Amino acid sequence: MEFNLADVFELAVDTYPDREYIVDDHKRCTYREMDERANQLAHHLASQGIGPGDHVGIYAYNSMEWVETVWAVFKLRAVWININYRYVEDELAYIFKNADLKALVVAKEFVPLTVNVIDSLPLLNHVMVIDDGSGSDTVGIDTVDYEASISAQSTKRDFAPRSGKDIYMLYTGGTTGMPKGVVWHHEDVFFALGGGIDLTNGEVASEPMDVVKRGEAFQLTMFPLAPLMHGASQWAVMGRAFEGHRIVLSQKFDAEKTWRTVSEEKINAMFITGDAMARPLIEAYEKLKDDIDVSSFFLLASSAVVFSQALKDQFLDHFPNLMIPDSIGSSETGGNGLIMSTKGMEMKGGPTVKPVQGSVVLDPDSLTPLEPGTGTIGLVARHGYIPQGYYKDEKKTAETFITGGDGVRYSVPGDSALLEADGSITLLGRGSQCINSGGEKIFTEEVDSAVKTHPDVYDVTVVGVPDERWGQTVCAIIQVREGSETPTLESIQDHCRQHIAGYKVPRKLVTVDAVLRAPSGKPDYRWAKETAYEKLGISA
Repeated sequence: MEFNLADVFELAVDTYPDREYIVDDHKRCTYREMDERANQLAHHLASQGIGPGDHVGIYAYNSMEWVETVWAVFKLRAVWININYRYVEDELAYIFKNADLKALVVAKEFVPLTVNVIDSLPLLNHVMVIDDGSGSDTVGIDTVDYEASISAQSTKRDFAPRSGKDIYMLYTGGTTGMPKGVVWHHEDVFFALGGGIDLTNGEVASEPMDVVKRGEAFQLTMFPLAPLMHGASQWAVMGRAFEGHRIVLSQKFDAEKTWRTVSEEKINAMFITGDAMARPLIEAYEKLKDDIDVSSFFLLASSAVVFSQALKDQFLDHFPNLMIPDSIGSSETGGNGLIMSTKGMEMKGGPTVKPVQGSVVLDPDSLTPLEPGTGTIGLVARHGYIPQGYYKDEKKTAETFITGGDGVRYSVPGDSALLEADGSITLLGRGSQCINSGGEKIFTEEVDSAVKTHPDVYDVTVVGVPDERWGQTVCAIIQVREGSETPTLESIQDHCRQHIAGYKVPRKLVTVDAVLRAPSGKPDYRWAKETAYEKLGISA
């Protein structure tokens, strides 16, 4: 069998047909039921001319239909495109045009905005609308009803053979700029993100059944909290399906509702994206803990965004036996490594992880792998199972997917790191956000982690701002914790000096009602810099 994502899913279906697979806010289904409905949707799309290589957009909240679309599109060897439902018109028009959509599955709530940017979809010839009860108008675009369209179709699995070279594409916005489509072969992304390499022990699957049989002994119930447009949740839904596990979905993140769902559905594991979810979750738990039973909960996983040690410690205060795997990686590399966090661990910025196969730290000058313990700040990279490049962006592809000084092709998304003496990797932060103050490099994530431990700070984003003497200096944009007094700059500085070197502490402080973040939970550095400049009276 090929390492094709649809093939591996179907293998899991045949192995665990009667296990419950998806539970959303309104429905639930078994593996067999999901497979049959995905077959129906695939047959409908095929009847509309969708085939290998065609792009099908998914524009909706987390739902059963989102997951059905994933598998249906892969069954046809087509490519599904994740669309951020938080995009405004300009962003939506950009991704629609860039992604070359031929078909679109869209929740009814988002049809009016789709109509406004229909000119960005010259290739579009089929639109399926999920009736979400919103009652939104569909005037201005030809659509068909999702449920009615698939109900008469065959449930048979009678599709042409597929390939490990079929395409999976993930549109990623990162922290700045317009989203980019990262193009993967199925077989590469299966090993990089889909469980082909076990992050806990480094074992590499020799065949798909090696992954599927991991779920034979028991079925976990997992709750990915981020939107499915985010890669972390996509791989919770797909990668955990390969092992026959149960996935609970919620349309929107609500911290109190999350804990009630954990209690009601006997959730074992939650998947979050760093502090943006961790902070409201632990505060909601402290309010609800006497009214809910969360004894089933034993794992809290985070990736893609910094999960600060102070918040991990708060969770461990309430759940002493909680497992907290913290991983590093990106849409361009897959998982680079993982660590099981413990109480009181020191963090230099991001986590310090044990690297997986193919993950290295490159010397920024020679672009060759660094030796452990040199103290040189290098670039996180991966070789082997990596993407083909960015969709329709040769320039960015050439910048990110490079041939190193050793002749090896690497994916180098721009994250700085240290290769420690024991071979572990400490993530420092995205080099493009590094602050150069008097020649000293300051990584924003490290300062973030220090500021967040201040008792009066609810959230923070750190950026560099111009300084006549030092070139740049550190500015913290903070959201004050509800019920707390606004801390002074001196208070923030005194606190930070207990955690980081003096030259890294903030020299400027800006307070805001709410720190804005990208849908993934990553800092919105463009907003943060604009806000800092405006509040401090700095000309751009």
